[in-house]
Amino acid sequence: MQFKLAHVAAFVSSVAAHMAMNEPCPRFSPNCATQPQLPAGQSYNYNIKDPIAYDGPVFMSDVPWPQPVASWTAGQPVTVGFQADGAGHGGGHCQFAISYDNGKTAAIVHKVMKHCFFNGPSNSNNAEVLKYTFTLPADVPASSNAQFIWIWTNAVGGRELYTGIADITIANSGGSKSYTGKSAIYPNHAGYDTIPEFGGDYTTGLSLYDNAPNVTITSNGYTAEQPSNLKPTMSKSLEPSSSDSCETSSASPKAPNLPVIHNTAVQPLTSTDSETPSSTAPSVKPTSDQGTDGECEPGECEPGALKCNDNGSGFRICTWGKWSDGFTCVQGTVCKTSDLNSVYCGWP
Repeated sequence: MQFKLAHVAAFVSSVAAHMAMNEPCPRFSPNCATQPQLPAGQSYNYNIKDPIAYDGPVFMSDVPWPQPVASWTAGQPVTVGFQADGAGHGGGHCQFAISYDNGKTAAIVHKVMKHCFFNGPSNSNNAEVLKYTFTLPADVPASSNAQFIWIWTNAVGGRELYTGIADITIANSGGSKSYTGKSAIYPNHAGYDTIPEFGGDYTTGLSLYDNAPNVTITSNGYTAEQPSNLKPTMSKSLEPSSSDSCETSSASPKAPNLPVIHNTAVQPLTSTDSETPSSTAPSVKPTSDQGTDGECEPGECEPGALKCNDNGSGFRICTWGKWSDGFTCVQGTVCKTSDLNSVYCGWP
């Protein structure tokens, strides 16, 4: 691990100590006030402060505690705590997320951007803020088998990723069946963008979080990936030809919103230091705005419709009455149909 010379004195202890969550207690941490008995064959993780290996799993364990370590209630305040003897690396970006499928898919419920562990810009390695309290969104579904996830990208030092995963229960008297939020991302890890050292610019990397796709999760796991609030760039295969547009339209046609698998567009930064997302879910069904009356002439498919390829390798989108050439799912995932009249690329 190498640091810029100007930061060596302040960060000399970072090789031995980083930050680690201790409330709720992450899997197999020996540093919590209380923790369940270890599962058979498991041992305490005395390296829990280490960064995640670049090309390894994004969590240090995929084996849950035998009992939940916290019981949370949707719509109520919850607290996340960190060990006092960690190194804060000058702050950075923290994501807090909920998962129902052992961390495969996670939706953000709170973020602390720019200055996580600090009250503002800092060259100190001594964390100033060790607890964050926020309101768990009211529409997070109830579950006796949920996971809370913390993800941190440091501001100063080697380009690393830190995570923690804790097994919790969630109560919800309102009966919500799903929650939609930004998908958790894992910068500085294989398959994700690397966020460079901030160098005093705490807006570094914020666009990656702002542009993350929306994801809908249920207590049964991952439901559907939805369009982000950004308009994706049209690929050439989706550009309208003169025969595709409606003859009655007096304005240029709009492209339908597309499901986001990877989104690398750069947009103006809108993140704040600490924020809990709105529980309002975006519309799932894409729309078309062609024609003076909002309708196009009939085609071979309904504009905005989606369908999986026959072999499940990807999906196609109906654009101006015609099926697109299609999109390929990320390696290791397959196209599936959701209960929300949409499709998504998920784990087999």
